[in-house]
Amino acid sequence: MIIVTSIGATDSVIAHIVEHVERVGLRVNVSRGEQRTIIGCIGDHDKLIAANLMRLEGVEQVLKIGKPYKLASRAFASSPTHVSIGDAAGTVVGARELIVIAGPCSVEGRDMLHETARAVKQSGARALRGGAFKPRSSPYAFQGMGREALELLAEVRSETGLPVVTEVLDPRQVELVADFADVLQVGARNMQNFALLSEIGRSRKPVLLKRGLSATITELLMAAEYVLAEGNTQVMLCERGIRTYETSTRNTLDIAAIPVLKRETHLPVLVDPSHAAGQASLVAPLAMAAIAAGADGLLVEVHPDPTCAQSDGDQSLTFAAFDDMMRQARVVAGAVGRTIVAPSGAATPSAIAATATAEV
Repeated sequence: MIIVTSIGATDSVIAHIVEHVERVGLRVNVSRGEQRTIIGCIGDHDKLIAANLMRLEGVEQVLKIGKPYKLASRAFASSPTHVSIGDAAGTVVGARELIVIAGPCSVEGRDMLHETARAVKQSGARALRGGAFKPRSSPYAFQGMGREALELLAEVRSETGLPVVTEVLDPRQVELVADFADVLQVGARNMQNFALLSEIGRSRKPVLLKRGLSATITELLMAAEYVLAEGNTQVMLCERGIRTYETSTRNTLDIAAIPVLKRETHLPVLVDPSHAAGQASLVAPLAMAAIAAGADGLLVEVHPDPTCAQSDGDQSLTFAAFDDMMRQARVVAGAVGRTIVAPSGAATPSAIAATATAEV
């Protein structure tokens, strides 16, 4: 249930409403907009029915929420959530700028990580991804470099200024990974690891939550609810394709999930075209579709030599392919009213579009 205040309700009036709700035994989540404030009420709503809320000064509406996810619901926030990542000014996910996070599937060594970070930053990436702990289907496959990889990611961040995104697999790893990373990623296999979600919620670090292999949109939002319920509001959702009967791609990218999520939740929505495609040649087309459908950002795998990658080489882009993808992305982003910051010396979207038209 949510309480919508009247226009211009003062802080003291809002505080009195919050006190009234808490007195009957419910928790509150306050979201302040430019004109109105939304007060989300969490708990036994039957108690609120008897609380005569409409009699309180400053209460304009009291609305029931019929969704199982409360804190993640769009109705629970007065405006879309913006998530700041890292210390770099302007790296905000969910605003007009579309944020691209790029890097290798796995950190494989110092030289390759430094080389990759410099290359993706030059092409316009705003954050660096790289796996330190890898959940692999086979126990004999490369499992990641662990703490050493975390230290390398922090080292590269110091050099390039790129915020670091890396996956955490276990509740016992959260404190360690949070010491090094700017964003904690929850992979598809762990989307319903509720103990992990709660522990990450308590960390207060920004979270990138990937959709499970066969999870519904409601299940994804309920997973986000676990993080939000612990007081961590810095949650980003990631559509990365779901498992279907189709075998021509690694997963089936659910493009429709993007506008559905934008309708259902105030949280930013990113797309991972690499894991959906499974093939490097399909990554850019899927990325363009995601931007057109309203995604707030992309998560893309890039490797200096994909043929030698220890994981996901088939879907990793070379530096040149990533740069080409970013040039295309700026054009599509501009067409739908979004921006992608161009690196120094790069052509503007209008210039790129003009060149493309001339070539045709």
